[in-house]
Amino acid sequence: MDKEITYYLYHIPGKKIGVTRNLNSRVTQQQGYALDEYEVLDQSTDIDYISSRELELQKSYGYKVDLKPYKQLFKMKVNATEQTSTFPVPLNKLKGRLMDSIGLKWATIHGTFEITKATIDWIVKNASTSMFNKNRSYIYNKAFFEALVKPVHADEYSKYVTQLANRQVKQNGKAWVDNDRFQLIRDWAGERGLYTKGDTKTQFCKLMEEAGELGRAVLKNDNEEFIDAIGDMVVVLTNMAHLGGTTIEECIDTAYKVISKRTGKMVNGTFVKDEN
Repeated sequence: MDKEITYYLYHIPGKKIGVTRNLNSRVTQQQGYALDEYEVLDQSTDIDYISSRELELQKSYGYKVDLKPYKQLFKMKVNATEQTSTFPVPLNKLKGRLMDSIGLKWATIHGTFEITKATIDWIVKNASTSMFNKNRSYIYNKAFFEALVKPVHADEYSKYVTQLANRQVKQNGKAWVDNDRFQLIRDWAGERGLYTKGDTKTQFCKLMEEAGELGRAVLKNDNEEFIDAIGDMVVVLTNMAHLGGTTIEECIDTAYKVISKRTGKMVNGTFVKDEN
């Protein structure tokens, strides 16, 4: 198991209060103070705690209070493209920067990714050096999603599916689930920030991805994957409609009003409408 990073809150009397991960490097070598010229006021592996404590003690000791808490100095700006997420740090320093950036989130076409203690190990193991800059490293978004995001969301979404199954009613002697299924999808998406951080463009990309999975399921005659892909597409369409200022119910009703009056015939397995 990798050792957690310890953050030290140090005090140089009459000068300053600061935080560092390496007292010798930061205080002695860089600033020139010997061991007997400063004191350690506190230490912790929790960067949130030590950052708040630093500002609190700076104020109480009468020193200039930093404009940004210590933890924000290490927040990385992740550059996300359709395929990859790139970190502005080489591989040999990646884990330390990730540890300092726990809680950082960024948007991708696969949804919002986050740096947590649970995701750091995967990122470090699967990151590669950028071919354009050796001081940058990257991961593939699809791989991250499949390994860490999709399983979590799938488990959470299954709870909503269970709720739907328990809310079945009878109509014309057949079991059906009312339109609250769509509201449950919207609730699920809203709780995860999809509507505040997503848009119709990212959802369209997601829809094309799910359509590709549906195509593969059809070609492989994989019934389980076929059902899963169609369900995923309905979820994406529900969210896209909401982000576009409408509802999936309105879209379905509008389409049905048109097709319910449409006449035509089957040609080579496809319904061809009559020309008016």
